[in-house]
Amino acid sequence: MRLLNTSMLFFLLQVCVLYFAKSVELAGVKEEKTVAVPTPISSHNLWKLLLQRHPRLCELQDGVVLAVRQEYVPIGDQVLTLGDGDEVAVVPPLSGG
Repeated sequence: MRLLNTSMLFFLLQVCVLYFAKSVELAGVKEEKTVAVPTPISSHNLWKLLLQRHPRLCELQDGVVLAVRQEYVPIGDQVLTLGDGDEVAVVPPLSGG
């Protein structure tokens, strides 16, 4: 699907979002099989999209990392290359000793 923006052309892809550890509790789900994500998208904007879906995830803001196709991605301005059906994981900070 294409969306026309005044300055760019965006495509909407369906990705699978996996939640781990504390993010499961905060999101209330372990997995979402079809989440529409515009592409291109920065890791920061992807995180904002997930926060819109599950506002309680904001508790993880300071230490959360995303993983795209099983590779860690820091949240920032990095533009992600996503494909239809890709897995995106929400990995909260690990605690323990």
